[in-house]
Amino acid sequence: MTELSPVLKQATPVLAVRGEGVYLYDEDGRAHLDFTAGIGVTSTGHCHPRVVEAAQRQVATLIHGQYTTVMHQPLLTLTERLAEVLPQGLDSLFFANSGSEAVEAAMRLAKQATGRPNIVVFQGSFHGRTVGAASLTTSASKFRSGYGPLMPGVAIAPFPNPFYYGWDQQTATRFALRELDQLLATVTAPADTAAFIVEPVLGEGGYVAANAEFLSGLRERADRHGILLILDEVQTGFGRTGRFWGHDHFAGRPDIVVTAKGLASGFPLSAIAAPRAIMEKAWPGSQGGTYGGNAVACAAAIATLDVIQDEKLVENSAERGAQLLTGLRAVAEQYPADGRNGIGDVRGLGLMAGTEFVTADGEPDGATAALVHAAATRRDLLLLTCGTRGQVVRMIPALVVTEAQVNDGLSRWTEAVREVLG
Repeated sequence: MTELSPVLKQATPVLAVRGEGVYLYDEDGRAHLDFTAGIGVTSTGHCHPRVVEAAQRQVATLIHGQYTTVMHQPLLTLTERLAEVLPQGLDSLFFANSGSEAVEAAMRLAKQATGRPNIVVFQGSFHGRTVGAASLTTSASKFRSGYGPLMPGVAIAPFPNPFYYGWDQQTATRFALRELDQLLATVTAPADTAAFIVEPVLGEGGYVAANAEFLSGLRERADRHGILLILDEVQTGFGRTGRFWGHDHFAGRPDIVVTAKGLASGFPLSAIAAPRAIMEKAWPGSQGGTYGGNAVACAAAIATLDVIQDEKLVENSAERGAQLLTGLRAVAEQYPADGRNGIGDVRGLGLMAGTEFVTADGEPDGATAALVHAAATRRDLLLLTCGTRGQVVRMIPALVVTEAQVNDGLSRWTEAVREVLG
């Protein structure tokens, strides 16, 4: 008898047999309010009819047209359609399957385009589990440990995390930029540095948003030193934060964008986008892959773009996200970490909201977060944790979530928090 690897730990005990919108249904027909969206993947909800129809239609005509062997229309159409939403000047695309693959491709492109060996990442980052991507990941040791040595040439700079440092945003940002300058002076010289890679909002690192001063500081230093700025929008892209791209909140200007997750509403598809002048510097044979740009996934991505635009899901993300954060902050006010275990912070952008639990002395409290997470699961509210010690419970419902469904989720959350902290 075979079984799944025992290392694969499920966040919930649910065996899903059907999904619709923001609900998953188990074998008994019980509905679970899914505020995980497959870790931010099912952007248009589970089994959106237009995405389903597009995928079914494509399956009946061409499932796999390997795109370094033949070309197919869904890939060409998607490439054209992405021009409507990509940052200005990023007019050349390479498609892969996963966020990790796309990060690896972006890193390789940056090194080949600049002829430089090193990459700067930021504390709390998550960029993937493959060796190169894991080498860029600093959100928790579990993503890096046990199979070193990892890829050399990675330098780690601070991310402006006000809650962690106990500072205001401006102080944290100026510290992070000053330390980046120190890093460039002492660890990786600008002439050796190919790229900065950063998430507009730390994902696994605890849902900590960047800010305009920080991203503009990265942009200024990148321009000054000939370094490329890579924005990892795997989790923040496609409307998740209430803008189409997470960096849109901060007037960021990337040289390379990485996207995946919400791109195709659950089908495996990722991409990097860069100006042609940068992309053409990739070495021959350095880009490719058996399944990249799969025809069915591309058809689903085209339908996803249509749904996001026609149903105004970016706007809905902003409105429902504000509602969600307001509700979470109201709960936090009832259970502050004031001489006891409680909620230390609520933060996020759009439908990317995190609640951080801390101990009475202000330390990250993964144990309490796990208890609240389990209590929510018992109320059929599906959530995930993140943060360096699992101390943050995150909510990432599909962009189609309604006002009533957010209120329902907040009601269940309130009960879960009360059960553990009340």
